Amino acid sequence: MSERRSFLKKFGLSIILSPHLLSCEGVSGKGSKSNGAQRKIVLSTWRHKRSNALAFNALENGVSPLDAIETGIRDVESDPSDSSVGLGGRPDRSGEVTLDACIMDHNSNAGAVSYLKQISHPISVARKVLEDSPHTLLSGEGALRFALEKGFHKSDLLTEESKNAWSNWKQNAVYQPEINIENHDTIGMLCIDASGIMAGGCSTSGLAYKMEGRVGDSPIPGAGLYVDGNVGGAVATGLGEKVIKNCSTFYIVELIRQGYTPQKACEMAIQRVIKRESKTDFQVGFLAVDKFGDIGAFSIHPGFIYTYTNNEENTEHEANAYFDKM
Repeated sequence: MSERRSFLKKFGLSIILSPHLLSCEGVSGKGSKSNGAQRKIVLSTWRHKRSNALAFNALENGVSPLDAIETGIRDVESDPSDSSVGLGGRPDRSGEVTLDACIMDHNSNAGAVSYLKQISHPISVARKVLEDSPHTLLSGEGALRFALEKGFHKSDLLTEESKNAWSNWKQNAVYQPEINIENHDTIGMLCIDASGIMAGGCSTSGLAYKMEGRVGDSPIPGAGLYVDGNVGGAVATGLGEKVIKNCSTFYIVELIRQGYTPQKACEMAIQRVIKRESKTDFQVGFLAVDKFGDIGAFSIHPGFIYTYTNNEENTEHEANAYFDKM
């Protein structure tokens, strides 16, 4: 209890639970295998210290890893200043904010939604798909109807800032994915509790000014997210089309299963993406953790930031990149 109070005081946070509840060397991906309290971690793409801390606090209070994932990701979805996730997300070319999300449990069970409109917390709808439907992925109008049936309410996701940015974009309407746009484009999160149970989730509004109907990698198990708690988990960020093409997170977990470290698996997955492309004017980054709590992170270009949280730290790191080595 004293450790938890110390952690809360350190980060200035109080526990916010999901609505379902109304060693340091490992950061490099090359550390020794850990267990118990040292294994309990939260890992996420980009700069999400607050959300990581909320998820970790949830674990400290004894909730399930799925609850912790939902708690952390909902925090990002609620932030209108984050223009790539949830409320305030950048719209597609028609001016609609459409959201994708996926959540996976320790046993590789998944729930996901894609092209979801007017619902501010797609990660929670994805969890309902996992737990309250016979399906894995619901999309578009069907996903919206399902959300409303489950008690979610419509809301306007287009903030004034996002609307103005879309209006400015329409003047030239030139579409070009940007590398490391605003230093984030997806919240992907993985966590392990003290008993070794793992879960993962991701949420995004997708590429800004995408074609109407476009769906990226985030809601697709094995592309934007994959978890096998007996082996490890991985999440992706960047240009989703390239991640889908390579089934990247599934590939990473299978490499870990074969005995590669999470770091080496991420590096091999990036090399696989690059090998299949004639140009690399896009960004992809991967984050992975094995069942022992050892992690890996790697990207095509420099600038991919990830956040690592355990009972001693809540810190941001820049992943190594393929073109760092060139």
